[in-house]
This record gives sequence, structure tokens and C-alpha cells, in this order.
Amino acid sequence: MLAVEIRDPGSEYVLNHCTKYLSRAGSPPELGDDDSAAAFRARIAEAWRFPIIGPVREPRPDNAPSANLVTFVYKMPPRDARVISVLGTFGTLYNPIPLHSVLFDGEDTGYRSVSLVVPQSELHTYKYLVDGKFVLDPINPQRTRFANGRLWSRFFTDGYLQPIVLEPWELRILYRLIDQILPFRSGDAENFLKRYYFGLNREQRKSELSKAFRLDESVGEVNAIDKLLAREEAHRLVDYRICLKQIDRALRKQNPFVEPYEMPAEDFIELYDKMATGKPIPGWNLDEYGNPAFFLYLLRRHAVTTAFSHPRYAGNVGAAGWAYLANKYSNSNNQTLFDWPAALEKPLGTNSYYR
Repeated sequence: MLAVEIRDPGSEYVLNHCTKYLSRAGSPPELGDDDSAAAFRARIAEAWRFPIIGPVREPRPDNAPSANLVTFVYKMPPRDARVISVLGTFGTLYNPIPLHSVLFDGEDTGYRSVSLVVPQSELHTYKYLVDGKFVLDPINPQRTRFANGRLWSRFFTDGYLQPIVLEPWELRILYRLIDQILPFRSGDAENFLKRYYFGLNREQRKSELSKAFRLDESVGEVNAIDKLLAREEAHRLVDYRICLKQIDRALRKQNPFVEPYEMPAEDFIELYDKMATGKPIPGWNLDEYGNPAFFLYLLRRHAVTTAFSHPRYAGNVGAAGWAYLANKYSNSNNQTLFDWPAALEKPLGTNSYYR
């Protein structure tokens, strides 16, 4: 039996998230009414933020894995007496965990919640149990369909490293596309990243984020884009699905003798030029996607965002992207202009404020 660690971050913690993102959503959907649930979710500002994936503030045992505090939230009319529980792969599938009323000044707000400690770098599926009936999370838009055809709600914790929404061939082409955007593929940059990674101390290299560093995937931005498309930028997944097929077809027209992900950089640079300037692209169907330049812009935005964001988002693994900037930019006294360790918690950084 999996032991589930339950924490109580307090009503204020839950309400700080709920009031901003859920207060305008209106009444929750009727059980089993998929159309009503979709309309309810469409009124929610940034529904992808639920369940809440937050930090575990309290100290944990030294041998315990890094973890997130995952807070499940269900919205109901105030003083509704129905019993709400959650069950999922983070615990047992036969022992639902009850949600409790969230109060403000002693009054029922209509929100029900429970907070669980879940290890980082994990993906889980779950459902709610409402008065004996299993239902999908009406807030969280993430879904996964099992082989038996049944849908479950899904979430992943910080630093999850396996692909969720992109297929292997899409990831290979995406890696080569980003290869030409970010600054990490010069000889000096690659040598620096290798020195940086192997120079991490034992505590740093034990961390869940840095131990997954892959020298053949730059600083992990391809994996992080997959996570963006699974959650925050899920509305852009269709752009990637269409355009990666178009790019694969265009590259094969351009060079029919080599698999696209093995083509030399010159082939990708030529394709970039056509996409950016609006030149005709043999193999690209403008009826399917009429603005190749927009996808190039989207790809650049995602690549830069993931390469230099906080390591918790699965890109910038081990803070290697930040280390590259710190090494590259310095003042006349050879002091870095980007002292990221002073602003980052341990083990990668030196700041003890967060603990």
C-alpha cells in the first residue's frame, strides 16, 4: 500500500489560488454533463494551474526524494453537503482521500481541497469521487485516454522528464530545429556545458533535476517544450502537430537522401530562411497552415523561454542555461553580470532564504 502524506497549507494558501482563477467561473457543472463541464472550464482563467503544483515548504527527511505539494480543488455551491474524495496513481486506487471545506472567516466558500506530498519528476492520473460517482476533474483540462478507452484526469510534478504529448519523430525534428536557434551548439559552448555539469558537487548532482542532464539535448529545452504543450500552451499543440509534419515533408523535398533529423545544419538554415521571409516552400501546404513565419516565431519563443526558465520546468536542467549566461557576460573586473546562484535555492544555488 502506498503511504500518502497529507499536509494542510491553510485556507489562505488555497484561496490565494482559487479566488484569482476560479471566482468568475460560475456554478460548477452537473455530474456527468460533459458539455456543461467544458463550458464551465472555458470560463476559468488559466485552468491548467489546477491541481496546484507548489513547493513543500517544511523540511523533509534527508533521504526523502524532492517533492511537490499537490493541492486538489473542487468547486461546489456553498454549504453543499455532498462528499468529495480523490483517488489516483499517487496512492491506492481503492482508498479515496477526502477533500475538506475551505473556510473564510468561518464561512464555507464552496471550495473543497486536500494537499498531498507527491515526489517530483512523476506523472499521475486521478478522478474525483462525488457522492459515490467517479468524475473527471472539471477544472483541469489535462486528460489521458487509457487502452480501454476510458478517460482520466492527469497532472505531472516538477522536472518530469519523459515525453507526454509529442511523438519520438516529432521530438527528433524539434531538437534539430532548436539546435539552430539557441546558442549552445558552438564548440566553446558545448565544452563549457560539459565542464559545468561535471563540475557540480555531489549534492547538486544528486538532485532530481540535475541528474537527468543530457549532453545530447542541450539544456533540456525540447523536453520542456513538450511539458509546455501538455499544460500551459496546450492550445498550441495543434500548431506543432501540423507544422512538424509540414517541416518533415519540406525537408524531404529539399534533401530526399537523408532522414530529416540527420540532415546537415545548412538544410535547416535554408528552410528557416524560407519560413521567415515568406519564400515558397516546396512540400508546405498553405491550406493546412498558412503562416510558416508565425510557427517559426512560436518555436523561437518557446525555445528561449524553456532554455532560460527555472529548472523546475524541466528545461535549463541543472541551471546550465543560466550558467552559460553567467560565463558569457561579465564586467571589466571579470565579475559575472548574471549571478544566478545568489537568487536560487540550494542545492543548485547558494540562497538559503527559501528553506
